[in-house]
Amino acid sequence: MNTLDGIRVLDLSRVLAGPWCTQTLADLGADVVKVERPPGPDHPGGDDTRGWGPPFLRTRDGSDSAESAYYLGANRNKRSITCDFTQPQGQALLRRLAARADVLVENHKVGDLARYGLDWTSLQAVNPRLVYCSITGYGQTGPYKDRAGYDYAIQGLGGLMSVTGERDALPGGGPQKVGVAVADLFTGMYATVAILAALRHAERSGQGQQIDLALLDTQVAMLANLGANYLVQGRADGTVPGRSGNAHVNIVPYQVFEVAPDAQGQPQHLILAVGNDAQFARFCAVAARPELAADPRFARNPGRVRWRELLLPQLEAIMQTRCKADWLATLTAAQVPCGPINNLAEVFADPQVQQRGMVQRWTHPLTDALDLVASPLKFSLTPVRSDLPPPLLGQHDGAVLADWLGSSA
Repeated sequence: MNTLDGIRVLDLSRVLAGPWCTQTLADLGADVVKVERPPGPDHPGGDDTRGWGPPFLRTRDGSDSAESAYYLGANRNKRSITCDFTQPQGQALLRRLAARADVLVENHKVGDLARYGLDWTSLQAVNPRLVYCSITGYGQTGPYKDRAGYDYAIQGLGGLMSVTGERDALPGGGPQKVGVAVADLFTGMYATVAILAALRHAERSGQGQQIDLALLDTQVAMLANLGANYLVQGRADGTVPGRSGNAHVNIVPYQVFEVAPDAQGQPQHLILAVGNDAQFARFCAVAARPELAADPRFARNPGRVRWRELLLPQLEAIMQTRCKADWLATLTAAQVPCGPINNLAEVFADPQVQQRGMVQRWTHPLTDALDLVASPLKFSLTPVRSDLPPPLLGQHDGAVLADWLGSSA
């Protein structure tokens, strides 16, 4: 038995934030029904991300399918139906399904679903216990509520790009987005948490509710310690956190260092992540520079932060005296946090990643060997599901209508 067995989720979301949320609910055992646009003369049908390739899934004969890797990575353990809810028959069908659902997730523009009688107010009348999660770029209220929300724009507007990237004064400095769509992913995870809390309330009270999730709100919340730094001090004295490259604004040394080149003379780097004073002392012992840990300016982290411009050049010179393998072995043995900077090939070849089962092989309707990143959730009693590969468009039309509505073939 899975944790969310018996929970029915009607998924009207597409692209990433909503599907990431519903994929997690599906992993936990919920019956997630992905409602997709049917093919038409001006659209191939389905979630737009089905066409966001290459790469595309290769079929058994080696040809490209219509299933992009992007889509496959956010839609496992779901069932797919096609329904044109711009038409009266489609609207009626979705209202019948919503009456049987525990959760509905959508990420349409504010007010868009009201045109079809599929908004929170309309469906609450059909199903008072329904948990209705709306995911938008800017929320259901406010001056930006009618704008379309895109992760890239949210990373900029929400401050993330102002603190991501190399320092402006250095080569390559300037704003950078994160390499994956983190505003979408953060919002999907927050939506999952909110839905679980609302389900608990509905079970106890019989009362559903609407959840208003905004990418911008989530991005502002995920400023975390940097947001707190500004509110606690920066707003008063005008200090605004900026880009620090690979360094940490509150901890030193906690950054990337260049080490001795490899046998072919190629530059090498590693991460040194000293999190407390004892670790710094152990690092200094490994580096054969115990006097640095004894220096009153550097012995405690606040001093190392204040005196970073004096300390870091010394550490940079020390780190370049040994190769990456030497540093990793000796620092790890001394319990000083450190690590390599892996590319994705190295990530999936890493023995820890492999032992933790973070790659999962699926049998898909189009291939017998579909490898996808696995869920990181690991339970001692209720493991996550692994029975439904990402669905083909409309693959489960008949099965869902039979299961949810008792319809005949």
